[in-house]
This record gives sequence, C-alpha cells and structure tokens, in this order.
Amino acid sequence: QALSEIAGMGGGGGDLQEMRARPLTERRVDMHGFCNPSDFQRSPYLSARGNIANIFRGSTEEGYKAYHADKYDEDKNPNGIINFGTSENKLCFDLMSKRLTQTDMNLMEPPLLQYPDWKGHMFLREEVARFLTYYCKAPAPLKAENVIVLNGCGSLFSALATVLCDPGEAVLIATPFYGGITQSVFLYGNVKLVYAYLDSKITGTSTRPFQLTVEKLEKALQDARAEGVTVRALILLNPQNPLGDIYSLSELRDYLEFAKRHELHVIVDEIYMLSVFDESATFHSVLGMDRLPDPQRTHVMWGISKDFAVSGIRFGTLYTENQDVANAVASLCYFHGVCGPVQHKVAQLLRDRDWINQVYLRANHARLKAAHTYVTDELKTLGVPFLNRNAGFFVWIDFRKYLRTGTFEEEMLLWRRFLDNKVLLSCGKAFECSEPGWFRIIFADKTHRLQLGMQRIRKVLEEREQEILAEEKEQPCQSDQDGKADSTDEVIFVSRHQEPTCASSSNLGDLIGLLQQQMRSSDWLQKNTAEQFA
Repeated sequence: QALSEIAGMGGGGGDLQEMRARPLTERRVDMHGFCNPSDFQRSPYLSARGNIANIFRGSTEEGYKAYHADKYDEDKNPNGIINFGTSENKLCFDLMSKRLTQTDMNLMEPPLLQYPDWKGHMFLREEVARFLTYYCKAPAPLKAENVIVLNGCGSLFSALATVLCDPGEAVLIATPFYGGITQSVFLYGNVKLVYAYLDSKITGTSTRPFQLTVEKLEKALQDARAEGVTVRALILLNPQNPLGDIYSLSELRDYLEFAKRHELHVIVDEIYMLSVFDESATFHSVLGMDRLPDPQRTHVMWGISKDFAVSGIRFGTLYTENQDVANAVASLCYFHGVCGPVQHKVAQLLRDRDWINQVYLRANHARLKAAHTYVTDELKTLGVPFLNRNAGFFVWIDFRKYLRTGTFEEEMLLWRRFLDNKVLLSCGKAFECSEPGWFRIIFADKTHRLQLGMQRIRKVLEEREQEILAEEKEQPCQSDQDGKADSTDEVIFVSRHQEPTCASSSNLGDLIGLLQQQMRSSDWLQKNTAEQFA
C-alpha cells in the first residue's frame, strides 16, 4: 500500500499553502527526497519493503553519487565537484589523526576481540557517563548503567523509533530538520514523521525566524490526531540542523513540559553540542537541567562524528534513565554494535580532557569561526540574506530572490544548476522546509575549497540574476508572484544568536553591514530603471 501511494505521487512541487492543505499521510510520503516517485520502476527482485528502501536510496543520493563520481582534488581533479552538502568537519584532520595514532590508542586485549555486552563495554560506558557529566554540566554524576553505545546516531534514531512506536505511528518534529531522520525512523520501524512547520516570518510569540514554539507543536499534534495519526514522541535537535539555533533553558523546559502533558517521549539529539564556536552563544544540555519534567520519557543522544570531526568512525551513544527503553534498544544493538578496538580508542579519546580542552576545542572553535566568517562575508558581499548562528557547520541561506515563481520545482532546478557548476549544496526540500528557496551550505572546510566553491556559487547566482532581469523585461507585470517574499521585506540577517536586548548593543560595524546588505538585496533599482521613468 505504501509503495502504491509513493508511485502515485507527483513531483512534490507547489507552495506552502498547497502542502499544508493535503492530508498528513500524503505529505509524509511526498516529501521524502529529490526524485519524482512517478518515475520509479518497481523491481521484481525486491519485496514491497525492499522497493521502498530502494526508492529512498535513489531519491536522497543523487547529489552524493555525482560527487563521489567526480570529487574535487586540487591536483588530480581541479574541475571536480566541491561538496558543501555533507555535514562534516574537514578542518581538524591534523589534530585527530595525531591523537588517534598515539601509543595509548593501540591496546589489543582478548575482550576487545570477543563479543561484548551489546550495550557496550563497561569501561566505555563509564567514560561516556563521566564525559557527559562534565560537558553537559549535569547537576549530579550520570550513571554508566544508563548509557548505551551504537554505531552512530542514525542507528539510534532507528532503534528508538522501533521500540517507542508501532508500525504506522508517528513522531513529531519541527521543519526544517536533518532529512536523514526520515529514513532512520521509517526503513526498519515503518514510523512516520509529523511536521510542525516553521517559517521565516516573525509572527505571534516568535522573536526570530524559524522559531520553534509550543503553539506550533500543539497545532501539529492536534492536526495529526484529528486525522487519526497516533503520535508517540517528539524529536528535538539542539543545536538545530540546519538552522544552527541553540535552545535556551526556558525553551527546553517549555518543550519538555509540552511533551509531558501529552505523554510523549522526547528524543533530544545533541550531536553538535561541542561545535558552538562563538563565546556569545551558550549551549544548554537537557542533561544539565536541575529537574527533567518526565525523566522516564526523556532520551538524549550524542556522538563523536561531528564534535570530533570523525564521521567515518561510527559511534553514537544514548543516555536514558528508562531501563525498559534501554533494554529494548540493547536488543537491537546486536545489529548496530561498535567493534572492540574502536570502543577502546573512543574511551581513550573521551578520557583525555586536558587535550580536549587545551588543544582540540580551542583550535576547532577558532577554525570553525574563521571558516564561518569567510563564507558569511562572501554572502554579505553577494547581498544574500542568511541566518547568522554560531553552532554547527552550516549556514541557512535565503536564495528566494533567485526563484522567479517560488516553487519547489524551481528550487530543484537551482540546486541542479549548482551541481552542474560543480558545487554540491543541500536544498530546503531535503530538510522538509515549507518555503521554497532556502539552502544549507557547509562551511567547515579548508580555505582553498571554500574560496573556489564560493566563486562557483557566485557565478550561478550572477547568471540567474541576469536571467530574471531579462525575463522581467519581457514580462514586466509578472514580477511579483504570490508566495515570493520581497527580499527587502524580510531581511534574515542576524548578527548574534541571542535575542536583541537594546539598541545600544549593536555596534557601528553591524549597522553598516546590515545597511549594505539591504542595499545589495533590494531590487528597487532593477525594477525602476531610467527607461521606465522616461
């Protein structure tokens, strides 16, 4: 049935109003990826589930297949694709390779080559508990018995969805969000996602673009229940991918209280918690709260792939006080275990707090900040609005003014155009964004790749700008489409993560930068030419 629904779908275009008007069941199937499901050919060699897994893979990896077939290399393939799409930290190989090859990493004892406790070796779980106690600022020492180790947070999402939900039930999540979660919860568990749509307009109780509020969660939950969908859990990403938002303690408390009222489990993904690279932003872990509203339904995950720049080492950890959940997830760890020698290396890494604090984090944060500054300065020069946050490896960019009609089809064409010009970005639809035209760019890369990649982006945008000008000359009355926000009305250009306190806190440089950006992004001069006045 699910396969026939997917096969019957169209291309998934249209605007926000059209998307929200459709039933939730259709939305969740329709928004899975890049491809047009109607083009999908069912394989006679696969089961229905196998065909669904196949269409998932095909729809989400078009860009990555192209990248791996034509990777940029400064010497061997200088005209290859530069990858600004995969969220990886490529700035710290020197530090990590040196630390992971030191002598203390090379222990080999019989237990490391034998079957472990599926929750992970106790020496590692104890080290994880101490690590999280310290960096999450837990009010009391966290317990090793509440720690489970798996091969990455994708496996954790999959395992948690399977043990918390029955097939066909749902988990609530705010959009835009990291799209890989869709696959993680669906492929094994047949669990769907219900979306709380966030948008760039600051309305109601919102104080910043794409702000998550309890009101939006309540509406999404009630809409799902009205359609007969059972929602079992809420997923929170903190820091948020792709927005880079960091939730305040009061916001976290509000979200957890909302979940408690509705008896929802809360899965909190804190995988970027040590990748907050500016002192002006403060991360608050759920594990650092004095009191959890519903500790038996609160489950926190973290891993080393982002914060320690080793996405090729598959390691994720779950902390939960609920032993029923822990034991159920542990049963699935048989399929998702971490090999013994890697468990030893991770324990040694997490134990070395002096190196982490004095060497690694200092250098990593400085490098992330410098790369972020370079990319955002380039965006300012181009007059492109963006969310300026201080966490993660990404910038959420507003390319809506480069879409003439403001549809997801047009967004997809722009995404492919970047790819044709040898730069891979992630388009908003991959994150289930409700507004066409938003893109995510990864900046945690070496300077020479950032420079060349931004040159290629600039080329595409300048060409697109000229095309839109030419089209508007031919059809001047078509210049203002419904659903396309004028760039001067919604400048998403925030100098700090924190909410503004008073006017005096803005320095002159910020004000000048904002004015320059507004002048560049305005299309007044383009629309009001001397010829038109004549």
